[in-house]
Amino acid sequence: MNPLNQELIELLSLEKLEENIYRGMSRNIVGKRVFGGQVLGQALRAAAYTTDRPAHSLHAYFLFGGDTEAPIIYEVDRIRDGKSFVNRQVRAIQHGRTIFMAMVSFAPIEEGLNYQHKEPEYPAPEDLKSEKELKASLVNFIPENVRASFMRERLVEIRPVALMNPFAPQPEAPFNAQYVKTHDPIPAEYDDPALHQAIVAFYSDFTLMATALRPHGLSYLSPSLQCASLDHTIYFHRPFRADQYMLVDMEATVSASSRGLNFGRMWQDGQLVCSTVQEGLMRLREIEDR
Repeated sequence: MNPLNQELIELLSLEKLEENIYRGMSRNIVGKRVFGGQVLGQALRAAAYTTDRPAHSLHAYFLFGGDTEAPIIYEVDRIRDGKSFVNRQVRAIQHGRTIFMAMVSFAPIEEGLNYQHKEPEYPAPEDLKSEKELKASLVNFIPENVRASFMRERLVEIRPVALMNPFAPQPEAPFNAQYVKTHDPIPAEYDDPALHQAIVAFYSDFTLMATALRPHGLSYLSPSLQCASLDHTIYFHRPFRADQYMLVDMEATVSASSRGLNFGRMWQDGQLVCSTVQEGLMRLREIEDR
């Protein structure tokens, strides 16, 4: 198995300490603080360990930045076990304080009314360059002190429809799109719908918040910018596979009060399988004329 696949599966597989309490390891994925997608994926997996139903929604708040050098404890509160819906509350605890909270709802797959927006038209993933290839084309822009971390390959394969140069951003429309999947198929011994959902939760936090920065000609690397995920919601509409390409289509509708609101839709085989919403902090440390 691809080592990046193995690392991703290990990251999203938690150790059970006792009933309803799990421990997840941390990784330095995007910088000094724990990547929000890691906590989303681990919290969803912790809740999923307590039921045999797939999740249909997750609503989460990021409260404090996490320490990449320390494990995270996940406490699951079994709020409700109903005939149709199962509800769980998850607290992520590190160094004695709650850094993240989520409510997760689970429900069985049902037949019923069906409708969806039309899938947007983009080039097929096979016709696009990988994020790794696109990053290599920016090598002349990358400062030496961040080159290694910027060029590090992600735990999932990403094929952007178009890559904005984060070192020289220009004002653009508040839209973004990319294809995402794991580097290799999920091995049979790990092939569980709960893992596929946790992987999607993991990568749903990669570029969603940056969409609201585009109209301002800013990127997450802009030196005057303080940015962080504040809350995150995922709706799981239909079954999917995280090891097959998923189109992630993103848009931002408003930036106000130093916050930006971003929406994402995930498509696979022509079906809308997930929807995401995230509000992020986007505060200028120094107000500049723009």
